[in-house]
Amino acid sequence: MHLHILGICGTFMGGVAALARAAGHEVTGCDRNVYPPMSTQLRQLGIEIHEGLDAGQLDIAPDCVVVGNVMTRGIEVVEAMLDRGMPYESGPQWLAQNVLQGRHVLAVAGTHGKTTAASMLAWILEDAGLAPGFLIGGIPANFATTARSGDSEYFVVEADEYDSAFFDKRAKFVHYRPRTLVLNNLEYDHADIYADMDAILWQFHQLLRTVPGAGHIVMNGTDDNLAKLVQQGCWTPVETFGTSGGTDWAGRFEDAVERRISVRDPSGREADTRWRIGGSYNLENAVAAIAAAATVGVPFAQAVESMSRFEGVKRRMERTATVADIAIYDDFAHHPTAIGKSIRSMRKRFPGHRVVVAVEPRSNTMKMGVHNDTLAGALGEADAVWMYRPPGMGE
Repeated sequence: MHLHILGICGTFMGGVAALARAAGHEVTGCDRNVYPPMSTQLRQLGIEIHEGLDAGQLDIAPDCVVVGNVMTRGIEVVEAMLDRGMPYESGPQWLAQNVLQGRHVLAVAGTHGKTTAASMLAWILEDAGLAPGFLIGGIPANFATTARSGDSEYFVVEADEYDSAFFDKRAKFVHYRPRTLVLNNLEYDHADIYADMDAILWQFHQLLRTVPGAGHIVMNGTDDNLAKLVQQGCWTPVETFGTSGGTDWAGRFEDAVERRISVRDPSGREADTRWRIGGSYNLENAVAAIAAAATVGVPFAQAVESMSRFEGVKRRMERTATVADIAIYDDFAHHPTAIGKSIRSMRKRFPGHRVVVAVEPRSNTMKMGVHNDTLAGALGEADAVWMYRPPGMGE
């Protein structure tokens, strides 16, 4: 089958393209702007990419057009697809029907930490010899790719709450039908599509409705919004995690610079290991991933030890250079909560050093000014802050 993918250079749609190519399909695609690293990854797979959104590219007559959620009515290629009566579906729909069907899906959802927690989970399963498939909205250093089919029944997916397509305004994650669901945290975000917190809670509750009673939910036990969510109705056993007492799974640091972690399972057993990353938010991600791995039989101590070999994720507090003894890190944090946690983590890892932060507030929610009242507080622990104003952003 020949698939033509609209919006192919996004991390999710690029992952869909890679999975389709691995399944033996002919794959082509287009995007408004074609750029590395996704364009390089796709071309190495033999995928032809067309730069631009013109109608002429559909003259190749693909069997199906897979539509990314950045595509809207009024775009030339979209209008031509509809006018010609071509078969089309969303990326999440294609993924669910052609990759996830019949597999044990482990989905990681929440406002923050999805990419890192999903990467950790995929690595723990890989290190245990389970050869999972995965589709993640970043590049885990242990795999150097955003997606792969895998050689087992297990598939790890980063479960995004953004809408599926211009013709399907449901959140992407309702397509995935997970048997293991990680709920990492929940805050107000994506103001361009969700009016308020209640609208986000409604979408997440649709996700809860898809998890079978014989499945598993692993939930942050210290998050008030997640507590409200499960109170709306939950039909699946829930285990909680956190970094303080009172949760089924718990993690803590054993040193001030956050280089050694200890994790406790629901039976009270503890296991510890050294690791290469830091941050209280990453400790929560790790505990969540270890708990989720337990639902498919990965032994507790083995899962904890796997974290010593976890190498991180591109653009998630990634050290990119050292210039004149100045360490430069790249981080994707785009919500005040995540930004504040990242800065505090650097403070602990580099005591006595200045922390200078450069911020590009490029998310739609940031551009709309939704976080204006909380961003300043999140940046308050930095010694200096440089703000970049992207095109189209107001004062």
